[in-house]
Amino acid sequence: MSKQSDPSSQQPYPGQALIEAYLQLLWLEKGLSDNTQAAYRRDLKGFAQWLQQRNSHLQQAKREDLLAYLNYRNRKRLSAPSTARMLSCLRGFYRHLLSEDKISVDPCQQVDNPKLGRPLPKVLTEPDVEDLLAAPDPQDPVGFRDKVMLELLYATGLRVTELVSLELSEVNLRQGVVRVTGKGGKDRLVPIGEVAIDWMIRYLRQGRVLLLKDMTSEVLFPSNRGTQMTRQTFWYRIKHYAKLAEIDKPLSPHVLRHAFATHLLNHGADLRVVQLLLGHSDLSTTQIYTHIAQQRLQSLHQQHHPRG
Repeated sequence: MSKQSDPSSQQPYPGQALIEAYLQLLWLEKGLSDNTQAAYRRDLKGFAQWLQQRNSHLQQAKREDLLAYLNYRNRKRLSAPSTARMLSCLRGFYRHLLSEDKISVDPCQQVDNPKLGRPLPKVLTEPDVEDLLAAPDPQDPVGFRDKVMLELLYATGLRVTELVSLELSEVNLRQGVVRVTGKGGKDRLVPIGEVAIDWMIRYLRQGRVLLLKDMTSEVLFPSNRGTQMTRQTFWYRIKHYAKLAEIDKPLSPHVLRHAFATHLLNHGADLRVVQLLLGHSDLSTTQIYTHIAQQRLQSLHQQHHPRG
């Protein structure tokens, strides 16, 4: 084992021999990293110390003890994901003790995982988006292409795969729509918006020609080789522009899709309209954005209402 995982380097704690033997076994069988071993040790040690305060120890723990510990963590407002990780660690530990005949009953049996809920998508503010859209240099052919891709992504909320696979025939600037083939091969028409249309017109007249040079391609946003850009490449381009714009938030193409949906709702769009624009087959998938919009409404109420 590494120095960090060496039991001799640890201060004595309740159940140390059992825990370190288990970690040694995991290291031998799975090659766990130092960080993972340290996380397992913290989880197991925390439960062992809590049991000691109740005049018990790891081999005496019952289901009622574990439920009480979960309730204790809940009162301390520890996050559901960390509690779920801790419980997963305890399950493995007690399965091991049971297989070694060191306990006769597994206290983790019939103990449910905490409900994690659905994580709210990360959202950019409208000023964040403006800064991001202003980052590419339209004087450079690649920067021009990237600028238009970002404008179109924010204007339409397309999935990144839908964006990079768009072809010339799927864009109708007179009607101001793009035809998108989404999940399950389902087509939908998505309006573009005036600002994105203006950039698209300039790009198709000037930027795309400079980008392709003498190559031909049906791809709307080709790479330098005239082929379809990969999702990973566009993800790296967004990260690059986020750095230029000094946006200190996790960014990906999907975050712009979230921004599209949330900003629409913040400005009064109907949820079912947003569902259609995003290409969600189920309205419940779209409803997650209402939580973000609701947070925004509550914040505005607190700021501006005399009794907020």
